[in-house]
Amino acid sequence: MFRRKKFKWRLPSRTIVLGERTLVMGVLNVTPDSFSDGGQFLDTGAAIARALEIERAGADILDIGGESTRPGSSGISAQEEMRRVIPVLEKLRGHIKIPISIDTSKSEVAEAAIYQGAEIINDVTALRADRRLAGMAARRKVPLILMHMRGEPRTMQKKAFARDVMRDVTTGLRHAVTIAMRAGVPKSQIVLDPGVGFGKSARQNFELLARLPELARLGFPLLLGTSRKGFIGRALGGVPKEERAWGTAATVVASVLGGAHIVRVHDVAEMVQVARVADAIADPQSVAYRRKSK
Repeated sequence: MFRRKKFKWRLPSRTIVLGERTLVMGVLNVTPDSFSDGGQFLDTGAAIARALEIERAGADILDIGGESTRPGSSGISAQEEMRRVIPVLEKLRGHIKIPISIDTSKSEVAEAAIYQGAEIINDVTALRADRRLAGMAARRKVPLILMHMRGEPRTMQKKAFARDVMRDVTTGLRHAVTIAMRAGVPKSQIVLDPGVGFGKSARQNFELLARLPELARLGFPLLLGTSRKGFIGRALGGVPKEERAWGTAATVVASVLGGAHIVRVHDVAEMVQVARVADAIADPQSVAYRRKSK
């Protein structure tokens, strides 16, 4: 069984050790059109209530995004993205204890979000959309998550898939890491995400999960976001996204056993339990497991 390495992530407010146990990142989409929960939390009040609910459910990180990246989606302006997320960040300050990640590919949005208390940048384009994100992350001394995407959301499931998905992902992420580190982002602040569901076929998504230890050998912490995605529904015979929690649970276990440090999910309370049990399977002698077993 693959044994993941430990890393130290330095946030403005705290230091987080990645790898002692799996961290659960709760998703909050402040959008009208995200594939799973679009429109549910577009209202600022609803978004704030959901953020606090995610924290109570046991999430370690809150990931807030204002732009949908579902297959077929079109982009929005930085101004519109900020109009959606900044009021939520403003009102959460002082009311939420877990760190907040801003899910954006725009440096203007990330800068404004960090000013309002966000401490992590989650870029689904791995700097292809805006290289300035790297320099800004370096100046602000915040961690940077780099996710592999083949193509762009509007066309990523329509164009030809890579012949060798692992080579495509590793090559793309290595290139992004080079850009980030040249801009001054320390290696220790970078987390890699293979981008399950982003420009990959259903078979390739499962292949990435099965071969995750190979990606871990790049020497960076890993984040996996499989929650409710279409490849799970396809494996289950076409069940709708609302009925994919059990399938998601299986992918979370696979992610943890393959070396993931963070899992990004919608069903937070349920996946916290899944991650804890998967951690115990991965390392039965872990301190966290022994303490909870007494």
